[in-house]
Amino acid sequence: MKFKFILSICIFAAVYTSAQQTPRKTPAKETTTTSQVTIKEEPKPTGNERTIKVESSVITNHNVTINGKAVPYKATTGTLPVWDEDGKPIAGLFYTYYERSDIQNRDKRPLVISFNGGPGSASVWMHIAYTGPVILNIDDEGYPVQPYGYKENPYSILDVADIVYIDPVNTGYSRAISKDIPTNKFFGVKADIKYLAEWINTFVTRNNRWASPKFLIGESYGTTRVSGLALELQNS
Repeated sequence: MKFKFILSICIFAAVYTSAQQTPRKTPAKETTTTSQVTIKEEPKPTGNERTIKVESSVITNHNVTINGKAVPYKATTGTLPVWDEDGKPIAGLFYTYYERSDIQNRDKRPLVISFNGGPGSASVWMHIAYTGPVILNIDDEGYPVQPYGYKENPYSILDVADIVYIDPVNTGYSRAISKDIPTNKFFGVKADIKYLAEWINTFVTRNNRWASPKFLIGESYGTTRVSGLALELQNS
């Protein structure tokens, strides 16, 4: 059983006005020169026209204090593909993956696979309000407070488990590679579960985490999603 980112464009109109008066008492001659710069604005791309690589990654290293103890960790952000039945990429899913970096053997280290709800929501609040190593400055009700910013999360679960936050298609930076791909590949309860289960399979394989205990966690609709994913992954 396998599963246990203000571009401001300013258009300047420069108006130079000079008033020259001769020594004689003649009317002042006023000369005005106006220069205008015209900038052609390109149409903004829609969500499906944005170019995002189906596979990419950026890795950084950090430290956080959890439960009074220093925890070093590696953060990987990027995209991994969703494949179709013929093995061709049809979408790139954006993810953030946190690994505690002082662990030698991950065979017994839990991996938490995390989703938010929506279903049209990126995994933003699970990431920066609850379980991640860094969270927003928020009050007890979850609302951002001044001064706006972020801080270490002393209650992150990263001390005891690695975490991957996944953004489903059309949330966050996750997109289908073409607007011509049928939406029923991604949208719908069963379609959502099917392609995400296949993506998780790719992620676990690429990161060599098959031996690790795996946990699925979801918020709001994410609970429905992970319930279906648990069965799908167990049966695949």
